[in-house]
Amino acid sequence: MYKIQTLNKIAKIGLDIFDDKYTCGDEIENPDGIILRSFNMHEMELPESLSAVARAGAGVNNIPIDKCSEKGIVVFNTPGANANAVKELVIAGLLIASRGVVQGINWAKTLVGEGENVPKLVEKGKSNFAGPEIMGKTLGIIGLGAIGVKVANAAHALGMDVIAYDPFLSVEAAWNVTRAAKKTSSLDEIFSSCDYITVHVPANKDTKGMFNDAAFAKMKNGVRLLNFSRGELVDDEAIERALESGKVAAYVTDFADEKLLKNDKVIAMPHLGASTPESEDNCAVMAAKQLKDYIENGNIVNSVNFPACDMGVVEGTRITVIHKNVPSMLTQISDVFAKDGVNIENMTSKSRGDYAYTMVDVAGDCADTVVDDIKAIADIIRVNIYR
Repeated sequence: MYKIQTLNKIAKIGLDIFDDKYTCGDEIENPDGIILRSFNMHEMELPESLSAVARAGAGVNNIPIDKCSEKGIVVFNTPGANANAVKELVIAGLLIASRGVVQGINWAKTLVGEGENVPKLVEKGKSNFAGPEIMGKTLGIIGLGAIGVKVANAAHALGMDVIAYDPFLSVEAAWNVTRAAKKTSSLDEIFSSCDYITVHVPANKDTKGMFNDAAFAKMKNGVRLLNFSRGELVDDEAIERALESGKVAAYVTDFADEKLLKNDKVIAMPHLGASTPESEDNCAVMAAKQLKDYIENGNIVNSVNFPACDMGVVEGTRITVIHKNVPSMLTQISDVFAKDGVNIENMTSKSRGDYAYTMVDVAGDCADTVVDDIKAIADIIRVNIYR
C-alpha cells in the first residue's frame, strides 16, 4: 500500500487518480509521496520514506528544491495545466489596462444616493475613463511558454500585432504559436516598439527586477505593462517613477503589495491567475498522474530537479538510480549487474546539472543484493526497485 500525504486541499478529481493501492490524507505519516499547492515546505522535516513531491501548479518557490535533490526526492510541477486560466486573465488585463473599466466602475459606485441624477452624472463623467482599443496595437510577449503561446494566439485573434521574445523557445512552442507572431532575439525591440507588454517568465537571479529604470527608459511613452508571472520581476520603485512620469500609462499585476495598492494607475489583483475550478482540476489531475507514474514505474515527467526519463510500464523488474552526474557512473552500475549475474534488457540514463537518473530493466526478478551493491557505489543518492 502506497501512502500519499496532502498538504493542501486537492481537487477530488485528482485524488481519484490514486486507486485502491493508495491511501491519501493530510494526516498520513511516512508518506511515499506528497501532493500540494501553496503549502510552505521549507521548514518541514522531510521523512526518509518520501520519494516524490508533486506541486499542483507551476511555481515551486514553496518547496525546498535543493534539499529534495540532495535526498533524491523528485519534485514535479504541472506546467500548462493552468495556462488557459492565466491567458484569459491576461486578455482581461489588456482590456482593463486600456479602457478605464475598473476606475469607471469604482467611480460609478460613488454616485449612490444621487437618485434620478445618476444618468446625467454618468454622461458628464464618462469621458474621464476613455481609453484606446487594443485592435491594431502591438503586444510584446516576454516568454513563450504554455501561457505565452496562448496569449499570443488570443491577442492575434483579437486583431493585435504580436512580437515575442524567448531565447529558450521550445520546439513545441514554436509549432503552437501563431505564425503571425514575430519572434525577436532582442528585448530592446520589445521595449521600443510595443504599446503593451506582458511577461511570462519565472523569477530567478536573471529575471528579478528586469523591469527597472533602464528598461522603462527604452519603452514607448504610455506603454501598458502586465505582470501575471511573479511580482519580483518588476522593481516597485522604478514602476512608481515610470507611472508618475507617464512613461507607463497603466500597470496590471496579479501580485498586490501595499505600495502598489496606493497607486491609482495600478490595477493589482489578489493572485487570481489560476483561480478557476477548471484550472484547479487540471493541475490536480496532472500532478497526481505524474506522482503515481513515478511511484509505480519510476518514470519522470515534468520534474524541476531531475531529468525527464520514461521507459513505460514495468513488465519485469526495474531498478532506478538517482546519482551525481560524474564520470564512469554508468560503467560502475553496469558492472554490478554483471557481477551479480543479472542480464540488462533495457537501460537509459539522462542528466540535468549536477544530477543524473538511470533506469534499468532486467528479465524476471532481481535479488535485493543488486540494490545493496549499487547503493555502495560512491555518489549514489537513491536506488529504487519496481516489481
